[in-house]
Amino acid sequence: MEIIEKRRRIREEVIKEAKEWALKLKGKYSVAMIGSYARGDFNRWSDVDLVVISDFKGNPLERLKNFDLLPGYEIIALNFEEFERLKKRKDPIIKEIMDYKVILRDDCQLFDHIELNV
Repeated sequence: MEIIEKRRRIREEVIKEAKEWALKLKGKYSVAMIGSYARGDFNRWSDVDLVVISDFKGNPLERLKNFDLLPGYEIIALNFEEFERLKKRKDPIIKEIMDYKVILRDDCQLFDHIELNV
């Protein structure tokens, strides 16, 4: 039981840290944690995967320059059009969001009723 409790505490700490980071972003954002920390099957080599959606302009690499990234975090920065395209394509990122997301912030109200466009 000790190991389970330790893993639960680690996951809670990571979620708290990620939420604090997300809430400090200036502007209107929707941020969700996906991946192994969201699912709870992380290991010591896992990174923390965050999907950040906003009205971004420019290419995805340029967008990352605007973030003060935490060590061990992976950011997927999408604009609204890209997010909708991924939904239409039934992209695995959208499936991951639907099934395992941990909502950290949802100013744009994108995560409440997310569905794949059929």
